[in-house]
Amino acid sequence: MSKNQVLFERAQRTIPGGVNSPVRAFRSVGGTPRFIERAQGAYFWDADGKRYIDYIGSWGPMILGHVHPEVLEAVQRVLADGFSFGAPTEAEIEIAEEICKLVPSIEQVRMVSSGTEATMSALRLARGFTNRSRIIKFEGCYHGHADSLLVKAGSGLLTFGNPTSAGVPADIAKHTTVLEYNNVEQLDEAFKAFGSEIASVIVEPVAGNMNLVRATPEFLNALRERCTEYGAVLIFDEVMCGFRVALGGAQEVYGIKPDLTCLGKVIGGGMPAAAFGGRRDIMAHLAPLGGVYQAGTLSGNPIAVAAGLKTLQLIQRRGFYDDLAKQTRKLVDGLGAAARDAKVPFSADSIGGMFGLYFMDRVPGSFAQIQQGDTQRFNAFFHAMLDAGVYFAPSAFEAGFVSSAHDDAVIDATLDAARGAFASLAA
Repeated sequence: MSKNQVLFERAQRTIPGGVNSPVRAFRSVGGTPRFIERAQGAYFWDADGKRYIDYIGSWGPMILGHVHPEVLEAVQRVLADGFSFGAPTEAEIEIAEEICKLVPSIEQVRMVSSGTEATMSALRLARGFTNRSRIIKFEGCYHGHADSLLVKAGSGLLTFGNPTSAGVPADIAKHTTVLEYNNVEQLDEAFKAFGSEIASVIVEPVAGNMNLVRATPEFLNALRERCTEYGAVLIFDEVMCGFRVALGGAQEVYGIKPDLTCLGKVIGGGMPAAAFGGRRDIMAHLAPLGGVYQAGTLSGNPIAVAAGLKTLQLIQRRGFYDDLAKQTRKLVDGLGAAARDAKVPFSADSIGGMFGLYFMDRVPGSFAQIQQGDTQRFNAFFHAMLDAGVYFAPSAFEAGFVSSAHDDAVIDATLDAARGAFASLAA
């Protein structure tokens, strides 16, 4: 029995499902999760000592690759001064200033410790600012595990949403309306029906939790126009795509200014850190200035801030995003060519350092289209690549990530493995 199997059996005795985040369990692809012991650059090594090319990057944060020497040095420099204070530090001001500089829609920002905290707090703030209760979210977009966000579409277009998790009261779910991603007609209908009740619309402008799905410019422009018209707060959840698709996030790519933005992943440099911020008049409603309460013991933790601040500084180097996008595009183009050679139905897309792989003939634009993909073929591909030492997300419904450490040699090795994997699918 491998050490990974031994650890998984041991973990299941004290941890529900043997993992602390469900996607790590390999449930959708089958098999034993890999327990990671160390990482460096574009690689990590499991408990059996096997090396993998890593395309999850801790689900996005490791944009510089693992254990980047300058980030490591920044963390080591602050460690000796203390792990946490429960009081403000100058570094918190520095990272706030850096975020506001890089994302022009953010005039003020509040640090938190997770993406779920960021979205939950932003929605509470939007409700407090507007004195309204209803929120709109979109099918396939994941915004963390707060109660009001674990909701799926109702049986009809404008029916109340239904909880997708046990433990979420129907009385909470009823305040969430779920619409189809990229569907402007549904959006217009929802605002006509509920416009005066809508506190906020929250959206991933580049979705990553139903796999990579881009919003259309028409869809995001309609969101901005309707929110402005009806006085609702437009929230861009850029926890995943922020600083991933461009230095200014997806809002820079699309040229659209949300009212509030949620950030995470990259801004922690691999440490637990996230943030939400936006218009000064909205942020003024937060305690201690206003009546919307939000707090966190470890918010702005000095170690996390040190890692995040150094990461934000390094990604501003000239040509960083051009190089990152080029390597990501080389990966997806190469995978597409390998699939065509093997005559396997497949498509792929990328934006910045994010990519999506779809076992279908077209790039999808909604959750319903994503569901048409061949998950059995994906599972077989995933395991073939895993056996070859390439670690993609263990789910057909998750985006992948490339770092600046994924050089030509890494991409070429991945494509060599992929040609064999696709050939085995065609056999």
